[in-house]
Amino acid sequence: MNANDEPEAADTDTPAPTRRLFWSALGVALGLLIVDQGTKWWAVTALGDSESIPVIGDFIRFWLVYNPGAAFSMGTGVTWIFTVFAGLAVVAIAWYAWRVRSAPWTYALGLLLGGATSHFGDRLLREPGFGRGHVVDFIDYSGFFVGNVADIGIFAGAVTIVVLSFMGVEATQDPQATAAESIPSHE
Repeated sequence: MNANDEPEAADTDTPAPTRRLFWSALGVALGLLIVDQGTKWWAVTALGDSESIPVIGDFIRFWLVYNPGAAFSMGTGVTWIFTVFAGLAVVAIAWYAWRVRSAPWTYALGLLLGGATSHFGDRLLREPGFGRGHVVDFIDYSGFFVGNVADIGIFAGAVTIVVLSFMGVEATQDPQATAAESIPSHE
């Protein structure tokens, strides 16, 4: 038996999750966080009380709203619960992103993480007080609801995850194992 006949040990071991993908998820999250907080800063400084700026006719307008509740302003009296849930979501998404071995899942989770982190920051640090802060919303969709850039990121990430799931793309599947399964055996 020569050196070419020996199996490689690396082929039999399960590789550790790719940390590069985790850092990519954090990069996407940080990018979304910066854009979201920057646009919120703009909205707070540029949009006065009840001022509305048409962007696409009456379909999309910029209008400043401080949202103490969840989607569609539900649960406005229990803002602290949304703070706890947002914090738990940030931890859970980051933990899962650490395990992911799929680039598309990495970017989807990065969008979710960035949006959840931005909302968590609003809940912690904005008025009326720590843990009870209101989320800054300013993109009005025909009066149906008012959101922000973080909401767009969360929606895009969630839709991507649904599509990836329907396509059968697994988040933690080892890409080498998937490639090996697709190669026909010659036994």
